[in-house]
Amino acid sequence: MSNSDDSRRYRVVINDEEQYSIILTDQSNPLGWRNEGISGTKEECLAHIDRVWTDMRPLSLRSKVDGAV
Repeated sequence: MSNSDDSRRYRVVINDEEQYSIILTDQSNPLGWRNEGISGTKEECLAHIDRVWTDMRPLSLRSKVDGAV
């Protein structure tokens, strides 16, 4: 099944390390993940993640590297 044939609804979730994923709207969030606030088709959710997740490094690594001088 291609993304364009997938009529299921998804939502974007994020964890404490600011990493993103999607899950089906009828599923419970995995432990450690919370709703990011966007839902829609798989294609829409992935497009949103592509726009907002511009630095793939986990938050703890970004904080450590950005804090080092």
